[in-house]
Amino acid sequence: MASCSLNPDTQGPGEKYIQGEWQQDSVPAQKRLVTYSLYNLRFSCDSFFMKISTVSKVNYGADTCMNSGHWNEYIRGTYSQKLDTLHLKGEFCNADGSYKDEKGCFRYGDYEEYFKVKQKTDSLIQFASTSNVIPINVHLIKRTSCVPKPL
Repeated sequence: MASCSLNPDTQGPGEKYIQGEWQQDSVPAQKRLVTYSLYNLRFSCDSFFMKISTVSKVNYGADTCMNSGHWNEYIRGTYSQKLDTLHLKGEFCNADGSYKDEKGCFRYGDYEEYFKVKQKTDSLIQFASTSNVIPINVHLIKRTSCVPKPL
């Protein structure tokens, strides 16, 4: 007989060192790249909100989506960390965090990624994606503390 348990009614505490807003300002050799993305991440307790700002010299689709080679995608979800690996699991959403319809621009649906994390200093972290060779170096913009919210 399998057992089950109720989901918690509030957020978990998450990782203390990562609480706050983090920004990536540049990518190594970005002037030579055809396409690159810059990341802004907010961690609140065990939740995250990510903005991926992409710049491309190649137009892959309708300009209403591509906006002359500049566009943003948003993801919200929860994270967990084991040793040096950060696991982000969520879904693509609109800028306000609301559900993203599949008829919109770019990716929609589930998002899942694993990052090797190296904390360089209290205000500088490197995320090395398991699916991308370019590391994401982010610096702290604003430190926050976890104040668990009801789910």
